[in-house]
Amino acid sequence: MSLKIKIMKKVYFKTVIILGLVVNIISCKAQQLPLNTLMENIPQNAYVKDLSNELASYIGTYKTEYQGNEITLFITKEENKPTKRMNKNFYRDALVIKYIIKNSTGTILQNTQDMNFTSDQKFHTIYSTRTRPTLNTVIFNYRGTNCGIGWGDIFLKKISDTQISWEYRPDDMVFLKGDCPQGIDRTIYLPETKDLIFTKQ
Repeated sequence: MSLKIKIMKKVYFKTVIILGLVVNIISCKAQQLPLNTLMENIPQNAYVKDLSNELASYIGTYKTEYQGNEITLFITKEENKPTKRMNKNFYRDALVIKYIIKNSTGTILQNTQDMNFTSDQKFHTIYSTRTRPTLNTVIFNYRGTNCGIGWGDIFLKKISDTQISWEYRPDDMVFLKGDCPQGIDRTIYLPETKDLIFTKQ
């Protein structure tokens, strides 16, 4: 066999290997699915992505007053957020709500704005879980305040470019003795109400 043929075979095999690696790398990219994909249709390590940019219009700082308290919401978008639900690990685009609640004298009652949430954070987090585009609504899961008290769902409805309507439906307002250490603030400061209007700042 001539030297020229050996070199051509070597180049051919290297080319095949490189092409194989490129195809493998491209195919390893997570499968992208739209936001409201049903859980049973989300494979492991998929990416539930905001393909139609539904979440962007909610991003911003919003304020309202409720029962003498000033409530400020800071809504941001987290892309490719690691998520675990129903024994599945996947990634999703989600809105994140952090907030500051002050009483009428300006004293801060609760502040999550400066908290750094980890992917396994148990309390204080508010993340979007699904949207209802025909109703202009995003649904959030609230993990509760200290000790998980008040966990439930929050519904934000887009009323206009500058206003959203708030509804908070707690699933658990009570705790059992021993569930929460003595001296921990067990107050739920988020407004448990419907149709509360927040205005974009």
